Amino acid sequence: MFLCGAVIDEEFTKTAYIWFDGSFVPWHEAKVHVFTHALHYGTGIFEGLRFYESGSQDGNAYIFRLEDHIKRFFYGAKVYFIEIPFTPQELMEAVVETVTKNNLHCTGYIRPIVFYGYGKFGLDPIGLPVHTIIITLPFGRYLGEKAIKEGIHCCISSWERISPRALPTTVKATGNYANSVLARFDAINNGFNEAILLDHRGFVCEGSGENIFCIRYLEEKTEIHTPPIYASNLEGITRNTIITLIEKEFNLKVEEKDITPGQLYSYDEIFLTGTAGEVTPVTRLEHRLIGDGKSGKLTLQLQDLYFRIVSGEVEKYKRWLTPVY
Repeated sequence: MFLCGAVIDEEFTKTAYIWFDGSFVPWHEAKVHVFTHALHYGTGIFEGLRFYESGSQDGNAYIFRLEDHIKRFFYGAKVYFIEIPFTPQELMEAVVETVTKNNLHCTGYIRPIVFYGYGKFGLDPIGLPVHTIIITLPFGRYLGEKAIKEGIHCCISSWERISPRALPTTVKATGNYANSVLARFDAINNGFNEAILLDHRGFVCEGSGENIFCIRYLEEKTEIHTPPIYASNLEGITRNTIITLIEKEFNLKVEEKDITPGQLYSYDEIFLTGTAGEVTPVTRLEHRLIGDGKSGKLTLQLQDLYFRIVSGEVEKYKRWLTPVY
């Protein structure tokens, strides 16, 4: 079985309960009708969060930036005229309770999703029931443990990232991700680990499920670039985290700028960021090395700091963490 590109063993990763419209139901009983509107038309909003085992090995676990994810969840629902029948506070409490209910003292993944259900045929979902679900499960490295240290091999996708004039690209709508699925197939079927999509103008946008950062070392300064949000990017929470760390902890400036595909080869380091992908170095693009073909120094420093923060080892950033136990 595959989950977001990571190979998993269902019997190991499935948990006992799923939070379904305010109640806990057994994993295999969390079902919807085949005529569910979201299944046919992609009318759902989801989030991806991680929780991490405490670095102090005290049995606790921390959810990373829970409030920010739930805020984005409600923003997406607003854009798609989905009225979530719970308050943000109720959903945050439900997320914590679902991790606790499944007794997950580990590193894992959280998937809240809200969508239009079953009741009538046609594009118009107004009046249909709205379902809200929270799934939690153990989850390791999205692109593999080896990728975190040694980096990945990316391609430029033949598929263009959806235009913000076609769909709201700042929203994690289920229908948007058909675009990402095609790009991911594009990469895997051609022997790459991940795809990088261009926006409707031909500039670098993001990975199939991650934002992108590029580093160039000049004699007088270090340049760090990331595509702007108007380049059809998702305004990633991990992206925001990394920008904050670069500027506050490394005293470097991140510049949002348009990047052409050819310019990517001029950088000394490239890495991807995302809830699932965390901080993953890109060491080859198409069939060219990035820098010396090894994970870059600053990338690995950021990665190390990020992992220490999410596991509760950096006191000043504990404001980003929600303890589970």
